[in-house]
Amino acid sequence: MSKSQKYQIYILLVLVMMSWGLNVIALKIIVDVFPPITITALRVFTAAICVFIILYFIKQIRLPTKKEFVYILIATFFNVVCHHYFLSIGLSKTSASNGGLILGLAPLLTTIIAFFFLGNRISLLQFSGIILGLTGVSFIVVVGNGGISNISIGDIYVFLSILTQSFSFVMIKKISKTLDPRLMTGYMLLIGSFILFIIGLFKEPQGLGTLTDGSPGVWLVFLGSAIIGTAFGHTIYNDSIGKVGVSEAAIFINLNPFFALISAVIFLGEVIIFSQIIGFLLILFGVLLGSGAVDEYIRQTKQKKKIPYSSV
Repeated sequence: MSKSQKYQIYILLVLVMMSWGLNVIALKIIVDVFPPITITALRVFTAAICVFIILYFIKQIRLPTKKEFVYILIATFFNVVCHHYFLSIGLSKTSASNGGLILGLAPLLTTIIAFFFLGNRISLLQFSGIILGLTGVSFIVVVGNGGISNISIGDIYVFLSILTQSFSFVMIKKISKTLDPRLMTGYMLLIGSFILFIIGLFKEPQGLGTLTDGSPGVWLVFLGSAIIGTAFGHTIYNDSIGKVGVSEAAIFINLNPFFALISAVIFLGEVIIFSQIIGFLLILFGVLLGSGAVDEYIRQTKQKKKIPYSSV
């Protein structure tokens, strides 16, 4: 892959992170109006339809093999069902700024999971970054809520949502050599939306009846979230995983909490507190170290000087 192609992917990833940061705000608005699981199922289904429309025009639709279908089901469970279930419930019980900051842990969690399932090595700098990132979350979740006894259940749900999604990124990478990640995204969203809908029927039996409560403005936010944040966002991001790798794509997620935090202040009028600022800075530096970005910079610098580099 040429440098120009990589730079194009990087630009797209920055735009995706901007859309995901705004999507946290959109989801907060949506789940405050509608039952979270029911509206999430509808949102994910809408996104799936959009993805398959795109795949139809670029002629990338085909049936998966048995092996590919197994990976699709595993990734669907973690990336769509668990991630969107926990995220929708979590954002209905915590602030958008808290949720956005916790979502910034994705690169660190992805690095840890890739270590266990892909055999990726973790350097001393990466380990230090993981510690910093987890410390940052403790500032947001524990200190920001006034102690362990006052921890918001919403924050815990958001953390579980990003943990499950990080595991799915590894599954996407493992099968990306034979299955186009964009097609995999379409199948994941479609299958996941039906599973979420069934869960919603049991957890929110009156959910469908409340869909008439939303104003035209809320439904516009819904469409923006489904089409831009979920359909295009997940399609581009999963495709980037297949091209540049799990860890490299995950580095850009550190922009997600920044955009989410700023958007929460501008659009929802939320107030940023000191513990959130400290948590954000710790997560930011933790991600830069833990995702391997600093290691890669050191490695490239030493290669230019023809000095051998070795991981810890």
